[in-house]
Amino acid sequence: MTETRLLTDHQEIRDWAAARSGIPAIRDAEELIGSDEPVLSIRFGQHAYEDDDHQGADRPEDFGGPRLVEWDEWFALFDQEGLGLVVAEDVPGQRDEFHEIIRR
Repeated sequence: MTETRLLTDHQEIRDWAAARSGIPAIRDAEELIGSDEPVLSIRFGQHAYEDDDHQGADRPEDFGGPRLVEWDEWFALFDQEGLGLVVAEDVPGQRDEFHEIIRR
């Protein structure tokens, strides 16, 4: 079982994400059925970007996907909701992207 740690410090979270080419994202509540709160995530690599070739003419650009945001906007919601980021302990020579956003 992999050891984990809880991150709440903004700079630590930014550094962790940057080491893995992570980008902050938010999926707005109105896009989610049965939810009244936006959902935070961190997107990595090619998964961070939508493929424009699959966009239909009658479909909004960001339909069904998270919206990439600046860290300031992401952290405002992170702090407002009292969240924490659980990540795998660093292992030399590995960059594990495992993470989970939880309530503190």
